[in-house]
Amino acid sequence: MPYFSYSGYDAKGKQTKGTVEASSSMQAVERLTERGIVVVDVAVAEERKRAQAVRPLSLEAHIFFCRSLASYLRSGLPLADSLKIMARQARDKRMSAAFSALLTAVEGGRKFHAALSESGAFRESLWRVVESGEQSGSLIPVLEQAAGQFKLEDGLRRKIRSAMTYPLVMAVVGTGVVGFMLTYVVPKIAALFEDMHQTLPLPTRILIALSSFLSSYGLWLILALLASWFWMKRSGRKVSLPFMRGVRERLTLALVTSHLASLLRSGIPLVQALRMASSMDPRGQRWLDVAEMVKAGHRFDRALEKQGFPEEIVVVIRVGEMGGELAEALSNVSEQCRELAQARMERISTLMEPAMVLILGFSVGFIVLAILTPVFDLAGIVK
Repeated sequence: MPYFSYSGYDAKGKQTKGTVEASSSMQAVERLTERGIVVVDVAVAEERKRAQAVRPLSLEAHIFFCRSLASYLRSGLPLADSLKIMARQARDKRMSAAFSALLTAVEGGRKFHAALSESGAFRESLWRVVESGEQSGSLIPVLEQAAGQFKLEDGLRRKIRSAMTYPLVMAVVGTGVVGFMLTYVVPKIAALFEDMHQTLPLPTRILIALSSFLSSYGLWLILALLASWFWMKRSGRKVSLPFMRGVRERLTLALVTSHLASLLRSGIPLVQALRMASSMDPRGQRWLDVAEMVKAGHRFDRALEKQGFPEEIVVVIRVGEMGGELAEALSNVSEQCRELAQARMERISTLMEPAMVLILGFSVGFIVLAILTPVFDLAGIVK
């Protein structure tokens, strides 16, 4: 029987780590839960370090994998033959290597979900639902639901990128134009103003000081920004724009509730599904708290309400829970959150376009005003 390493929280709320012997990850979670431990992560102990060293495949690769495998299995092909075909049809070497590793593990007698977990190339949410699908004999529907979930997440990410593309391009172009004027045009004009030996207006003095700073430290500023960007990328940190927080919250709720619906349809109990879905939320602890409250006997909607979730979401889930249609209610909540987030993104994108034009116009206008004001003053003196 294999050993599983885990991380989680004990009854006092303190973080705990260790290993547990179990036949599967689901049994490991059950045993740890009996000890009063809220499990955050479980993986085969001897494979954890190797799995962490492998970079996970992209969302597109996950969609391709789930759809293709479900299609081959539905047509009657055995799992090993399906993986062999997919390894040959893979779009790149990383995908081919990952599929080949799965094939080797499955042919060696490993369970499919264990092979997915040990590879490190696939998301935890995938191998956990595959595990439930294997145990319930519904692997094909589980794979199709997982493909739909990954497609939803990929679509939401693409919408965010699309909504922010034009404002970002405008910001880059505007920064480039203003930077060129401050570091190339303004210094030459500033030299002429110095030869005039006259008191310069405040806007002109501000402009010259800013130009001097960028000329002296502009390169260091760029290097510092690049270093910060690389550090944030490596550490997994993200910059949260204030006007995007509401959108990101709705998108997160859409992803988590959609994933919860898929897990419940796969036959996974609500408490365990909440723990599994919590990894999709940057504030995942709130879902773990909800899981503990449900485990303690609270109704799901009451637990959500106490954790401060939006009332409109709680009401829909309450109706679904009381009517025995919780998975359907969660799907409705996901759709509602997704539509609201999309409407907000479109509104933000619409407002940001003229805002960026105004900011660029103001910046260039300030530079022109600061340059022309002393020229007009000099013309007045000459007259």
